[in-house]
Order: sequence, then C-alpha cells, then structure tokens
Amino acid sequence: MTIPYNPASSKADEFINHEEIMETLAYADEKSQDKEFCLSLVEKASHLKGLSHREASVLLKSEDSDVTEAIYDLARKIKDKIYGQRIVLFAPLYLSNYCINGCVYCPYHAKNRHIARKKLTQEEIVREVTALQDMGHKRLALETGEDPVNNPIEYVLESIHTIYSIKHKNGAIRRVNVNIAATTVENYRKLKEAGIGTYILFQETYHRKNYEILHPHGPKHDYAYHTEAMDRAMTGGIDDVGVGVLYGLNNYRYDFAGLLMHKEHLEAVFGVGPHTISVPRIRPADDISVDAFPNSISDDLFKKIIAILRITVPYTGIIISTRESAKTRASVIEVGVSQISGASRTSVGGYAEEEEEDSAQFEVNDNRTLDEVINWLLTDGYIPSFCTACYRAGRTGDRFMSLAKTGEISNCCQPNALLTLKEYLVDYASDDTRKKGEDVIAKELDKIPNPQVRSTCQAYLDKIIHGERDLSLIHI
Repeated sequence: MTIPYNPASSKADEFINHEEIMETLAYADEKSQDKEFCLSLVEKASHLKGLSHREASVLLKSEDSDVTEAIYDLARKIKDKIYGQRIVLFAPLYLSNYCINGCVYCPYHAKNRHIARKKLTQEEIVREVTALQDMGHKRLALETGEDPVNNPIEYVLESIHTIYSIKHKNGAIRRVNVNIAATTVENYRKLKEAGIGTYILFQETYHRKNYEILHPHGPKHDYAYHTEAMDRAMTGGIDDVGVGVLYGLNNYRYDFAGLLMHKEHLEAVFGVGPHTISVPRIRPADDISVDAFPNSISDDLFKKIIAILRITVPYTGIIISTRESAKTRASVIEVGVSQISGASRTSVGGYAEEEEEDSAQFEVNDNRTLDEVINWLLTDGYIPSFCTACYRAGRTGDRFMSLAKTGEISNCCQPNALLTLKEYLVDYASDDTRKKGEDVIAKELDKIPNPQVRSTCQAYLDKIIHGERDLSLIHI
C-alpha cells in the first residue's frame, strides 16, 4: 500500500515520505542535466525566498562547474546580506554519557564496555561552567545520552538551573540550548519553562529502514517517535528547534531531501521552520571506525551541501562543530555557516580537567583554544559574536524569522555582536586578539547605517570599558 505524501500530516511516514524522496531523486537525475534550468533555480534563490526540496535536490545532483560556481557565489552573497560577517560561538557541555540505546555509530551505545561512563554532579557542573566562563563562552549546548534512570528529565532541568545560576567574575551563560533524546510534550514544556534556547535533535538519517538498522535497540529504535519529536517540542511551546542529519550514515542525497522535507513540514504545521540546521559528518571514536560507513562524503561535496542549504533556507542558522578541521571550517564559513563551536570537549567533564581519552563521543579535529579561534575569525574579517539578545528579548520562532526576512534584525545584530565581542576583548582576550578585535570594532561601528543606533552602540562600548556587562540593543 502506497503511503500518501502530506507535508502537513502529523505522521512521520507521510511528511517524510519515502516515495516522494525517491521521486525527488529521479526528478533531480533528469533535471540536473539541464544547465539552464539549474541556473534558473539559482536565480530564483537569489530573491531570498528559498527553494523546495525538489529544486534543491536538482542543484545537489548537478555536476556542471558553472552551476556549482553560481551556487557558491550566491551563497556568499546571501550569507553576507543576512548575517554580514557575524559568526556566533558556542560550546557543547556533556552532562552524562550513560545511554541505553544501541546506535552503531556512537560510542555511547549500551554495549560498549570500553568507554568510561560518567555523569556530572551539580558541583562538577559548576566547575565545568566556571571553566567555560573563564574562556569567555556565553552559550552552551547541553548533551546527554538517553538513560531514564541516570539522565531523567529532572536531572537535565536541575542542571539547566545550576548553569544559569553560576556568576563567575564577569562571566555568565546567557543561553542554554539542549540536545537530548526525543521526549514527551510535557517534558518539552518543562524545558521551555526552564528557559532553554533551542531544542536540538539530529535525525541521523531519514531512511526508515536504515534508521532502524543503525538503531537496533533502545528507545531511539522507534523511527516515528524520533522523527515526530520536533512536532511535540513545538507543541510544548519551544519556538526554536534545531535539526540535522549525520552525513556518512546513509545516501547523502536521500537525507538532504528528507531534511528539507522536515523543514517544509514544520513550516506547514507551525508556520516556521527550524531555527538551526547542523551539518555533522561521521567521525571516528572509541569502538567506532568510519571505515564501517561507506557513505562518507568528500570535503568538496560537504561544502556544496552547505552552500545549497544556505540558498535554500536563507534565514536558518547553519552550525558546524569542531568535528571538522580548521581548514574545512574556514572553507564552509564563507558559503553559509553562521554558528561554530570553539574549544570544544566531547567527553563528560572535559573543561575543568583534562579529558579522559576513552570517554569522548567523537574525535575533535579543531583543537584550538577559544582565543585562537577568535583570533582566526578576526584575522579573516569576521565578527565573533556571543550575542543572545534576541532570545532573551522574546524574538524567537516566527517573531525572529519575520524580522530576519524584512532585514530589520540587522539593526540589532550588528551592534550587539560588537558589544559581546567588546566584552570578550576586555575580559578574556590575549593582547594580539584584543588589538585585532578593537580594529574590527572601530571599522564595523562606522558601517552601522542608523546614526542613532551607531551612537547608542558607541555609548554602550564605553560603558563596557568602565565595567558594565550584558548590554544590548533590544528595540528595533
């Protein structure tokens, strides 16, 4: 029996419809040979209204070098128009690696007897967050394995409360994003009440059969429950959700189409798509070899995927982690990435003390300190940002997107990025980073078009020098 495709359905197999994906791939096979059609899709995307999953799939399949260069050129222009040179920084914080799932690509899987199991106490969380604050971080992404005994929702909620309560010198965590297993509407309401920012959950793969093979046992084996999690999260009041697939687990074209269909589903049902899209690739770790996954993708293809995502979902944040090397991160930032992690530790308790070698979820490829990352961004002409003003002013979900689509958000984002950069320079930066940062602030301050906004920003910068913190322009 054929399952109908319905983007507005509440059923996973209907809004992530296998037959629709296969028809999309066949359509892309045919239309990608038409260079003029492909270029017309790039031109369509230039109006900042995005592309459909079918249209984006055509561009992904195209092998014409002129089409690829047109995609890259447009991705750069869209990135600059919407985000300017701002790059938002965050760090993951692993609370616990206890897990009852059997995910074959993750060392946290229940049958792994090599990995050191650990769960942070609230006192250890204080030490971890203090260490993160001493680096200059302002936003975190919480990570846990799925284990209702060791990692119940109450533990996550208590941890969030602890994190927000920690004030160390001039440090404070202003936004806590949460990446935990699919859960109930009630639990999502509790997370919302706890003040989380974005709820993040990777699909890993949208291919149901392969998904079930990759997750042979445990709660995550339930494809429908996992895939429908974002619906429950948004029903529970969480405005901002973050999605992603793990490239290398399955055919990348299939998952690329599925990801965009998920985006279209959220728009159809809730009026707003995902706040962020992450683009992780499979990485080696304890008990995990990438050789077991033949669907890995090259650096060039990875860059192309990110560029097409940028022109397809122009107002959605794209995140890349320290899974990727410094070279790769530099390459993809220019064509679409807007958020990156810095100085990440992927083990439980890796910030306050040296990481345990056998407790990490995956190998980190960019091992630079946060100051080195900031210095690199400044050197390359970017504005490192720790801004959380929109989230705390209630500009989330459709309210954020409406402001972004009108361009009005830039009246806040640029000056607020400069203010958070100034905080970092005064409180944490090395001498060289401070000098580069001050030069960037001076240059970018002059680019703020509204004279009143520019004047207010200058006044706030002066206040930061004299000890005030957490200043932002919240009214547009």
